[in-house]
Amino acid sequence: MTTDSLEFEEWLEEDFEEEISVSSINHALVQTHLIKALPDEQFTVATELSLDMSSSERQAILKKYHVQAERELKPEVCLYEADEIDYLDPDLEEDDVARMEKSPLLCIEIVSPSQTSAHILRQFWVYFAMGVKSCWYVDPNLKLIKVYSSPKHSKSFEEGEVVDNVLGIRLPLNKIFFKKSLREVSSL
Repeated sequence: MTTDSLEFEEWLEEDFEEEISVSSINHALVQTHLIKALPDEQFTVATELSLDMSSSERQAILKKYHVQAERELKPEVCLYEADEIDYLDPDLEEDDVARMEKSPLLCIEIVSPSQTSAHILRQFWVYFAMGVKSCWYVDPNLKLIKVYSSPKHSKSFEEGEVVDNVLGIRLPLNKIFFKKSLREVSSL
C-alpha cells in the first residue's frame, strides 16, 4: 500500500464521519417546515450557513468543548436580525461570503441518523460561547423541540407551541411535525 492510500484510509476512518452528515426524510422535511414557519419579517432565516471557526479564539472554544472543526460549523438553520444579513447583489459588486464571522441569534440542530445527542449538545456549548442567544434541539422522530436559553437551561415542547422567550418566537408544533396527507385532509 502506498503512503497516499494509507493517508486516505486514515482520513476515512478518522475524519470522514465528521465531514458528512447523513440526513433522512424526516430530517429534511422538518428542516423545510421550520424554515417556512420561522418569522422572516423580523429575522433572516438561513440554512446550512457556515460559521467561521478559523480564528484562534474560536479554535480555543472548539477545543474546550471537544468539538472538531477546522474551519467551520454549520447549523441546519440559523437566524440573524433581519437587517444583519441579506442577499448580496453581484451587480453591486458585493462578494458572497463563504463563512460568517458574525454569530447568529439562534442555531437549530436537527437530530439525524449520523449524529448523537452528546455531539449536538457539545456544539450548543460552542454556539453559546460564540455569543449565540438561543439553541434548538429538534428530534423529528420524537416530535420534540428543546429550546436552550443557555447550555444548562432548556425547556421541552412536544405539543401546542414551541416558545423561545429569549427571541420572542412562538411556533405551532403542528406546522413543524406533520404529514402532508393528514394536513390536506384536516384543511378541508
